[in-house]
Amino acid sequence: MPSRILVSACLLGEAVRYDGGARPLCHSALARWQAEGRVVAVCPELIGGFCVPRRPAEIADGRSGEDVLAGRARVVDTSGADVTEGFLAGARAALRIARAQNCHFALLIDGSPSCGSSLIYDGSFDGRKHAAIGVTSALLRANGIEVFADHEIDALAARLGSS
Repeated sequence: MPSRILVSACLLGEAVRYDGGARPLCHSALARWQAEGRVVAVCPELIGGFCVPRRPAEIADGRSGEDVLAGRARVVDTSGADVTEGFLAGARAALRIARAQNCHFALLIDGSPSCGSSLIYDGSFDGRKHAAIGVTSALLRANGIEVFADHEIDALAARLGSS
């Protein structure tokens, strides 16, 4: 059986984002993978214990998901509350799901402090992004799962065509 693909639930139209919304990704490759039963939906923040809606959160001080995993950074919400443990719990749960479902690839929403895989917000809550990855993306990559951002779906499709 071909490898399954872990996909951010918000990209599949599920209303799981912090603001109660979704970011549906309409793409023929994603539709094909869904029809083939290869898509495994996940929202690390929900499985990490957060509700919908929830306060926006960012990795503080322009740091990255790798820094959070190493204990050098934390994730905070707009009230200043440290929500790092929930993000770590969600990342660990997403990794367990990926392993259990034979997912060697992930397609995750960029910008998120969990799922961002090329750009995330810088922790200032001013809408500025910087080149870094989120907590879940960092943990998945550290465990050999190839992570692609939603805008990299064509690259993922090409990679899957060769795997």
